[in-house]
Amino acid sequence: MFFGFMRKKRPALERETVLKALARVIDPDLNRDIVSLGFVKNLVIKGDRAAFDVELTTPACPVKEQLKAQCEEEVKAAGASRVDVNMTARVRPTGNAKRQIPGVRNVIAVTSGKGGVGKSTISINLALALLRRGARVGLLDCDIFGPSIPDLVGINRPVRALGDQTFAPHQAYGMNVMSMGFLLDGDQAATMRGPMLHRFVQQFLFNVAWGDLDYLVLDLPPGTGDVQLSLTQETPISAGVVVTTPQEAALRDARKGIEMFRQVNVPVLGFIENMSYYKCGKCDKEHHIFQSGGGQKLADEYGLPLLARIPLDPKINEDGGEGVPVLIREKEGDYVHAFGNLAGRVAAELGRRSLNAGWAVPGPAAIEV
Repeated sequence: MFFGFMRKKRPALERETVLKALARVIDPDLNRDIVSLGFVKNLVIKGDRAAFDVELTTPACPVKEQLKAQCEEEVKAAGASRVDVNMTARVRPTGNAKRQIPGVRNVIAVTSGKGGVGKSTISINLALALLRRGARVGLLDCDIFGPSIPDLVGINRPVRALGDQTFAPHQAYGMNVMSMGFLLDGDQAATMRGPMLHRFVQQFLFNVAWGDLDYLVLDLPPGTGDVQLSLTQETPISAGVVVTTPQEAALRDARKGIEMFRQVNVPVLGFIENMSYYKCGKCDKEHHIFQSGGGQKLADEYGLPLLARIPLDPKINEDGGEGVPVLIREKEGDYVHAFGNLAGRVAAELGRRSLNAGWAVPGPAAIEV
């Protein structure tokens, strides 16, 4: 863990000195120091050198590098000649008492209340943004009658049955994906009523080999019907997000989505305003094609945050045709930046909720050599 030798010997570090220095490092999302949060692990002290892990609540932490730099700075200020900080993460469940999906720590439900607002595009790119930040992610297309995820990920072949009525999800861009579209032939329609709908929903949740996931993103169908109610009532949903566009008509339906979550006691993280603006490539100004301020209006009305304003991007139209989402094709730009921030905010809030649910762990043991 340590390399080289000091030419000038410094006083040996003490465990209490290092921990006191690290107690000055505050997680800005949780508003507590990393020692009392139990984030400091495997502290090793060798003379005037220190090494330790910082175990965050999510690999998607938006301030990970900032925290690492602060740790190095504070411990060096306390007398260390060298500080080795290893940033790790352990995603914890939020403590939902409902039946758990094996291997899945958090379930994020994305709803809109109506179609045509780009909810599926939001769902897949949120999942990819979490994946890009180092999380293990799955995506479930919950729209039984109009599944769109197969086209968005470019997969239209059947899933493999594993026996015992269990399916192996498809792999797309590093994440596990499941959809009713993987069970239908071409343009075949799914025709079924309530009891059968309920059975399919349960099978997709509990009879798919999801593996070890930090986050499972649910792309809910539009509306507040049987499928939505079955999902929200019986699924261990950690939290929901509501997608809208700026127009008043979309806001009315978004309110229905949030009321549905409230009726079944699903916490709501906030709103995502899709198609919020178009940024001109020549003048670099924001142009509001579909009115403006709708998402913020909802946020103020319900006392919830506006998590993201997602811009209009002409490349989005290529998603369905090519099966390659924007976050896979593009590495920079307003759209990519907006989803990176969204993933960070969602992950940070779920981490905060997991700690509030009692998942904080004791501080570090130290080994002095």
